[in-house]
Amino acid sequence: MANFFLVHGAWHGAWCWQRVLPALIRAGHRAHAVTLTGVGERAHLLHPGITLDTHIQDILAAMDAEEMDDVVLVVHSYAGMLGTAVADRRPERLRHLVYLDAVLPKPGESWSSTHASATRNARIGASQADPMHSFPAPDPSVFGLSAEDHDWVQRRQTPHPGGPYTQVLNFDPVRVASVPRTFINCTEPPLGTIDISRLRMIDPKFWDGSWLPGSQVVEMTTGHDPMVSDPEVLVQHLLSLA
Repeated sequence: MANFFLVHGAWHGAWCWQRVLPALIRAGHRAHAVTLTGVGERAHLLHPGITLDTHIQDILAAMDAEEMDDVVLVVHSYAGMLGTAVADRRPERLRHLVYLDAVLPKPGESWSSTHASATRNARIGASQADPMHSFPAPDPSVFGLSAEDHDWVQRRQTPHPGGPYTQVLNFDPVRVASVPRTFINCTEPPLGTIDISRLRMIDPKFWDGSWLPGSQVVEMTTGHDPMVSDPEVLVQHLLSLA
């Protein structure tokens, strides 16, 4: 039995794993999805002081509350920042770290560091103009979603706190790399803000050579929200890591 712990990306919540959690549990595993402070069903807790550390603590506190060790930690998109931090602070708690079409940061970078200047400026500007210091979600079509899937995600997305967008993360790459890692690369269509991560996942020099040993890449021919657009194949990949 494995302990799957699922962390959504920006603008989402635990709701986005509805098509994945039951399948993992039916296969005989424990599975828990957390919602980060200020989004999803916790959008009523949105406030200007939310930081990257707030969301890191959300994960660590939930792992403690669920009494989960030997965890397969699945982090989607923005949550690549958070999974990296958890692996740096609690590597002994993790069996495997899955970057699901996620941010692969360098030490001292923020989530915004790898984004195009137009994207970065637009999000920072929107958060500065908002009393809650948040910025709005994009149309789900950029995730490759259409029809009912598009409408389902669009109804549920909430503004994302602005603090985590610019706060830098410092970590020890060697310690993070002590945890076995998989990058699930979603390619149809590829989301532009993940392009630099796609280059890093195959770069032998990334993390001063620490990334490639102990890591693997799995490709999915679907868009950025595979838990919505192709949950069956995503579950198969996750179960292979159990």
